[in-house]
Amino acid sequence: MTDTAPSKLIHGRTGPWEIVMGLEIHAQVASKAKLFSGAAVGFGAGPNEQVSLVDAGFPGMLPVLNRYCVEQAVRTGLGLNARINRRSQFDRKNYFYPDLPTGYQISQLYHPIVGEGVVEVEAEDGSFFNVGIERLHLEQDAGKLIHDLSPTESYVDLNRAGTALMEIVSRPDIRSPEEAVAYVKKIRTILIYLGTCDGDMEKGNLRADVNVSVCREGQYARYKATGDFSHLGTRCEIKNVNSFRFISQAINHEARRQIEILEDGGKIDQETRLYDPTACETRSMRSKEEAMDYRYFPDPDLLPLEIEQAWIDEIKASLPELPDAKRRRLMADYGLSQYDAVVLISEQAKADYFEAAAKGRDAKLVSNWVTNEISARLTAEGKDFSENTLPAAHLAQLVELIETNVISSKIAKQVFDHVWNGEGSPAEVVEKHGLKQVTDAGAIERAVDEIIAANPDKAAAVAEKPQALGWFVGQVMKATGGKANPAAVNDILKAKLGL
Repeated sequence: MTDTAPSKLIHGRTGPWEIVMGLEIHAQVASKAKLFSGAAVGFGAGPNEQVSLVDAGFPGMLPVLNRYCVEQAVRTGLGLNARINRRSQFDRKNYFYPDLPTGYQISQLYHPIVGEGVVEVEAEDGSFFNVGIERLHLEQDAGKLIHDLSPTESYVDLNRAGTALMEIVSRPDIRSPEEAVAYVKKIRTILIYLGTCDGDMEKGNLRADVNVSVCREGQYARYKATGDFSHLGTRCEIKNVNSFRFISQAINHEARRQIEILEDGGKIDQETRLYDPTACETRSMRSKEEAMDYRYFPDPDLLPLEIEQAWIDEIKASLPELPDAKRRRLMADYGLSQYDAVVLISEQAKADYFEAAAKGRDAKLVSNWVTNEISARLTAEGKDFSENTLPAAHLAQLVELIETNVISSKIAKQVFDHVWNGEGSPAEVVEKHGLKQVTDAGAIERAVDEIIAANPDKAAAVAEKPQALGWFVGQVMKATGGKANPAAVNDILKAKLGL
């Protein structure tokens, strides 16, 4: 079974199939306290050091809603171009598990805080597609079970219990593993810009449940035309996938698994599955529960949440410039290509750094240094762009030295090495190491004459093989320690060799 173009189709033994996906992204709210208690939120604390009596489910303890978490949810909804529901309600989702002391999770089912929205996502080929947002609701996280400290016992750490989560539920508008990864990246970028979630997938602060189904070619179009979900196949949910690579791998495996079952005459059972990255396969976890299985009912300890429009307007007015708006502005103000702008806005720190360095400079050249050289150095050191310590003024000065022909692009890489290692500003490095470009036409001409005189046979052959000019350019650059202006070298050589 192999993928064929377009990527939204998978060819099985009996013909083409389509993948259809909706994602549920669980994003930990950036807050210092939990959703219904004053217990601290933070990574790295000892087991059960950040647990209040409310989180531990002690009898008689009442939840108190964290206003800031509500504000963060509203802010996120606005950033997703979604409807803010001025009246919402918290429900109890009943299930029993050792990491859930109360025996229920406080969530929102019937009346979420955020309703429908839409997110524009860029595909790998530079085109854009829209993913509908069905809802965003607030809920508590559960604790964590630890199984590897004892061969006979499991331990419970309730530090995460009660931590505020935003569950962002998409419509089934995602059609390939690549689109799923692009969508999660876009949501993560928006959340980081908004400051409502740090997006740290390694710490579990952002993770995705992926609902995967397959159907015959053309069925998805029928669903879109009618809104009838019966045209789509039975979905299986892959729980808690916490990396972009694993999301892609899990979808690929699950789609193929379902196709093979259907082509063998079987049927897909709606269930929850886990992805095993070691075996690169999904495994059944439990049959998929429906709302009725959780016996949802309104939480009797929490009144319906009513939000004033004036507060929503105040939050909206405080929103930062979001990725889509920043992309369009970078293209308009700096003349950047869509590709360059998209790369820059992928990290807020990267986009901000670019703008700080690009004032009055060649924006394309600055963009190249930011997205290539600096980003590569940070990646090699295992750092995010937010950890970049190279002053934007240093990059601006480096580009200025290139623009004014003080140094060549090749010499600039040497200068950058010294600057990156903390030897000072680019101007100081150029002066200290004598790296100024040779622009004196007389000095370059003397070097050219010497090379031609030493290689008369090669000089004679250039007329028949103009590409041999490159050899002479290399020799002149070598003779001048790489400091000669390349454009001047080319011009003088062409004049001397009659090209």
